[in-house]
Amino acid sequence: MSESQPARPAESQPARPAESQPARPAESQPARSAVFQPARPAGFQPARFQRARSAGAKQQREEAILAAAARLGAERGIRRITLTDIADAVGLHKSAMLRYFETREQIFLRLTADGWREWSAALRQELGRLGPGVPAVTVARAFAGSLADRPMFCDLLAQAPLNLERNVSIESVRAFKLVTLDEVSAISAELHRVLGLTEQQSVDVIATATSLAGALWQMATPGPEVAALYRSDPRLAHAVVEVGPRLTRVLTALLAGLGVSQEEPPPV
Repeated sequence: MSESQPARPAESQPARPAESQPARPAESQPARSAVFQPARPAGFQPARFQRARSAGAKQQREEAILAAAARLGAERGIRRITLTDIADAVGLHKSAMLRYFETREQIFLRLTADGWREWSAALRQELGRLGPGVPAVTVARAFAGSLADRPMFCDLLAQAPLNLERNVSIESVRAFKLVTLDEVSAISAELHRVLGLTEQQSVDVIATATSLAGALWQMATPGPEVAALYRSDPRLAHAVVEVGPRLTRVLTALLAGLGVSQEEPPPV
């Protein structure tokens, strides 16, 4: 009978070893990275600077870079502005700037060319209001005043031969020089009409005005510590330079040496 068979003790059944449980297939374990990288929708593009592809977009980007460089240069001085500063101002990486300009110096050389065009147009407009035979000081004031009113252009005039023309391609230098030659020729025509100067005399007057304006502006804008020194010591008062008045005196003397009258012409 069944009851005559004693029950087998539970302990007589050996426990199934843990290693006998089959390991979970590796492919069923989700990769850790999948937890932290949710799926992106179709067409998703990470936020980044979009390269200008059309000619119009490229021109707009170049104009934005030039405007940022001009603003920074006017605020802090050309020497203190780096390519990284300009890149940060327009939201570009420094390496991306090289798609539009070959160097920092090319950016500022372009601004110098633009400055020549703008200053030349303003000066010629002022000279155009003068009749022939005006005294030397009248023309000298027109030159000096128009330059003193453009401090960043004066800064660029000083930096161009010292630095800007030295770290750009030959073609960039050629383009810049052709712009200045065109503007010098246009100003020379006005000087010939008003004062009767020859072409060479006119070139000398323009070269003196622009080179001296650049140098005087550097002297007139020393660092804060040096400026405080000039103000604190009366013996250094001569070092405080006013660009307009000094440039007017120098140009008046130069024009007088070229035979330009110092007096107003008699009324007609």
